[in-house]
Amino acid sequence: MTAHANYSLRDEIRDYWSDRAETFDLQVGHEIFSGQERTAWHALISKHLGPGAGRASLDIACGTGVISHLMHDLGFVVTGLDWSEAMLAKAQAKAQKRGAAIRFIVSDAERTIEDKASYDVIVTRHLVWTLVDPKAAFAEWFSLLKPGGKLLVIDGDFVSRNWATSLRELWEKLTAGKSRLVDNDGASMAGRHRSILARVYFSGGARAEVIGRLLAEAGFDEPVVDWKLGAIHRAQARKMRWPKAIERATQHRFAICATKPK
Repeated sequence: MTAHANYSLRDEIRDYWSDRAETFDLQVGHEIFSGQERTAWHALISKHLGPGAGRASLDIACGTGVISHLMHDLGFVVTGLDWSEAMLAKAQAKAQKRGAAIRFIVSDAERTIEDKASYDVIVTRHLVWTLVDPKAAFAEWFSLLKPGGKLLVIDGDFVSRNWATSLRELWEKLTAGKSRLVDNDGASMAGRHRSILARVYFSGGARAEVIGRLLAEAGFDEPVVDWKLGAIHRAQARKMRWPKAIERATQHRFAICATKPK
């Protein structure tokens, strides 16, 4: 990890996710591993954003392009934006393999440099919790939407602990192998993650009510919070070990849809 006077927290976040790009799609909750989960995602997106019908959409912090491809499936004209070139390389490879005409660009989610009022819808999954300045980001996203355009935020509080977290950790401890080898790469990445998390805006966990308030302050109409993500979580749970599935089901996870006034 580079260290110098001009190396910002945003740079650190970008480099952290770049280093995770190679194995990112191996984890349930990142890539999609069943038709059931894909159908559930399509239903959630369609519920809030309506039919694609050639409308312009922006997937912010698209990573390896999972949501971008879901949007493309539904008939949106898709631009996927991410600051990690390593993530975008994975996304572009998927698009080439599928023959999907998706535009991918390297840019900062909080300062996109995209044209104002150029998108009908914006979607972002699991980004808001790691924003350095969500107020600036929401103002930027508001400016990118056409009047009447919609923003869909899919996120959660991945920080706060509960009984299910303790159960998972206990189970992992009891079932750990007898090897004394230390996963230095894993420990190093975990340390970087903790360091970043301690300095972002939602260091205590991203809560729906706070995000909704900030979106309203940015000019959006009263945001609508959707807690009904059970179909997605149940599909993911089938590909997880049971303690992790229970923890996911008990976490503060949500979708928020906000509309730019006409």
